[in-house]
Amino acid sequence: MTQPGDPRRSVPRELAPLLRMEVTPVAVSIFEAIEESIPEYTPFRENVVDGIRQALVKFVDRIASPESEPDPHDDIHRKLGAWEFQSGRSLDSLQAAYRIGARIAWRHVCAFAERRELSLRLMSALGEAMIAHVDELVSLSVEGYAAAQASAAGTLERKRRKLVELLVGDPAAGRQAVLEAAHAAAWPLPDRLAAVALEPSAAPADDLPADVLVDFEDAAPYLLVPNPVAVARWVRGALPGWRAAVGPPVPPEQARASLACARRVLALSGEGVLPDRPVLDCADHLVELTVLADEFLARQLAERALAPLAPLTERQRTKLAETLLVWLSARGGAPEVAARLQVHPQTVRYRVNQLDELFGDRMHDAEQRFTLELALRAHYLLLRG
Repeated sequence: MTQPGDPRRSVPRELAPLLRMEVTPVAVSIFEAIEESIPEYTPFRENVVDGIRQALVKFVDRIASPESEPDPHDDIHRKLGAWEFQSGRSLDSLQAAYRIGARIAWRHVCAFAERRELSLRLMSALGEAMIAHVDELVSLSVEGYAAAQASAAGTLERKRRKLVELLVGDPAAGRQAVLEAAHAAAWPLPDRLAAVALEPSAAPADDLPADVLVDFEDAAPYLLVPNPVAVARWVRGALPGWRAAVGPPVPPEQARASLACARRVLALSGEGVLPDRPVLDCADHLVELTVLADEFLARQLAERALAPLAPLTERQRTKLAETLLVWLSARGGAPEVAARLQVHPQTVRYRVNQLDELFGDRMHDAEQRFTLELALRAHYLLLRG
């Protein structure tokens, strides 16, 4: 409804029938001017002319009946705004069209006023009414554009959520299903991606690149980063205040495995097994992930392989286990082992003799040495937790 201060109320209603006779010629003049300045509208002549004609009809109707209620659900000017968005254009062309229309309409108003011998006061009232009407039409088109934009964003977001679910779902989706979902979500399927597991945080995460898939609604939020290069460094800069773990780069169909590794690293960090850092990279902890892939089996391995140390006192077990691990990994003589342990070489020889008595031939069999080293690493990792 026209508001009390609306300039259209200042125009006498008696002018409405006379103005209505001008609608068709004015609409044609406006379109010709728009077509000359904005040629991309030429293929849509019917729509544009209809929009111009309705704009002029509404202008006259509001003068004829200021109290009438416009139908908010059947507004071509909102549709024109939406149409601009759906055509991949900004609102610049449409707003330029409105300015052209206002200029041509004003020329016709001046000619109309001269023919009808209207007073300067009425001409002024018509001019103000016309400006108010154009402002209203522009607002309607902006609303239509924004609504179409929001709808498209919501639709795209839903499609991307579906894509994320396919990528990390169990069981894994087939490649064709992923390809189709990626196409629908306007997400170029990369050769490789990396999952980033996040610890829930109230810190902001608003400036992520558009091609990074996100799920902040999950109890354990995460990202899927396409074509990963130096992801750990990027995460530190992009998500300050977040604790994160970066999974290994994998083909898209293995995204779930990358995410599982990242979440495992984050959990091991929280348990004290891995360092407490803001951002951890699975690539730096593949040994720990492998050894602790199954904690039950890791404990069984440690207990079985290191059983000869069980009867000793805790102090003896600690010293001999430490010496054995360094001796196995150093592959050198007593002086090198002694340097690493910061003890006298003779002490190392004494401890190695003790170990020989406890483990026998296992100390010198390549396969058994590997088993012992693996068991010791599992033992120390489990002690950290």
